[in-house]
Amino acid sequence: MADTIAETVDLLYTIDQEKLDVNQQIALGTALATLAQAERLDQINERLRTIHLLLTTMTHRSGVDGVR
Repeated sequence: MADTIAETVDLLYTIDQEKLDVNQQIALGTALATLAQAERLDQINERLRTIHLLLTTMTHRSGVDGVR
């Protein structure tokens, strides 16, 4: 997903905003804001995956240590 977001942001930044009418400028601003939000959600999701992996590892180790 991150590649798609980055590629889309790159594409949006290549748009010559001076050639856009007001409605198109508003749409572009909305698109950029939406992409920024998606990128932030992707970062949060990645952190949650890391936390999940850590907790799973700790639980597994705890179970293995308890068996000994």
